[in-house]
Amino acid sequence: MLQLTQDDIYLNQQADNKQEAIKQIAHALTEKKYVEEGYVNGMLERESQAATYLGSGIAIPHGTTTTRHLVKKTGVQVFCFPEGVAWGDDGEKAYIAIGIAASSDEHLTLLRQLTHVLGDDDIETRIKQIQTKQDAITLLTGKKDETDDESVTLNDSLLLLDIPADDLATLQALNASRLKYIKAIDTQFVINALDNKPYHLGNGVWLNDSHEGNLKNAIVISRVSDDLTEDNLPVKMLLTIASKNDAINPIMNRLASLSYHQQLSQLVKGDKTQILSLLMDDSPQSNPSKTNDTSTIQEPSADDATQVREFIIINPNGIHTRPASMLVKIAKEFNSKISIANLDGTGKPVSATSLMKIVTLGAKKGHRLQVIAKGEDALQALDAIGQAIADGFGEGSE
Repeated sequence: MLQLTQDDIYLNQQADNKQEAIKQIAHALTEKKYVEEGYVNGMLERESQAATYLGSGIAIPHGTTTTRHLVKKTGVQVFCFPEGVAWGDDGEKAYIAIGIAASSDEHLTLLRQLTHVLGDDDIETRIKQIQTKQDAITLLTGKKDETDDESVTLNDSLLLLDIPADDLATLQALNASRLKYIKAIDTQFVINALDNKPYHLGNGVWLNDSHEGNLKNAIVISRVSDDLTEDNLPVKMLLTIASKNDAINPIMNRLASLSYHQQLSQLVKGDKTQILSLLMDDSPQSNPSKTNDTSTIQEPSADDATQVREFIIINPNGIHTRPASMLVKIAKEFNSKISIANLDGTGKPVSATSLMKIVTLGAKKGHRLQVIAKGEDALQALDAIGQAIADGFGEGSE
């Protein structure tokens, strides 16, 4: 989940244009020591390549791959513009601009969360009605306040991937320590979690919890870098779960579904974005029983003039904002309804005309994209999209 504090929020800001707004945001990122001087140039360059406007009054200005070396640590700064700033290609106004400092693909987690925010019909009205910093935090994260116990804490900082460990007990201690650090558990939980043997779910995935000492809902996941065994069973990943109330149940249901359908290997092999999507995505189509299964994409009959093709991404940095915006531009040139699924991601199809949804596919180099086009110009649309993908959207394969 997106972690925000009131220090990250800037209310009642003004800017004559998006370039001025970006400079203000870049200054804040620099002052907070998220980035070094010069990162603003990357943010302006990114904006000249493709507008970072997501829709519904939200923009996410960020740097280019060539300025990632200027990022000191991952972070965001949120600027609220009550009068709006012209940002989109068609003059749409942004009322919230989330400036992102990211050295790799951490912004995809933010985009994944904003998918739910942008799904609200009245989101733009709510943005315009922001009065306090807590209003902004509640809108963007869904957290009412620091004492809100109806949410589950699971974010990048709680995904510990490729951990060197000698045994399962090391992972138990590591996970319990992290939960204690975020004040999700107390000492009794730690004692129980270390004394009790975790439960093997399958595929090297183990589960650890405690009936005592749960202060709030949270999950820490650690994945080992080397092969381990425990009782002659493989140890690849340990999930330690703090459970305060029923808010944890949807995640447990997804985990149970992955286990039942023998798909826990997706957690073991996934990157942070894919793991979070498997466990946190609320959409019906994200049902783990269908993840990475092309049957999630219904292919109408030939009478519906539906065409389906599969393409391989060759871009070194995958489908980030610039190639995604080019793909969206191509899709909008045709009358056909076009959707795209990352077969090496969640397998869930999204609209090809939504910049945000294309970026949140998390398509990396080598991933397979399945493109579905329905309409009288479906073949032409697939040809154009396929050619753009083959050309690396102008970025090449190196």
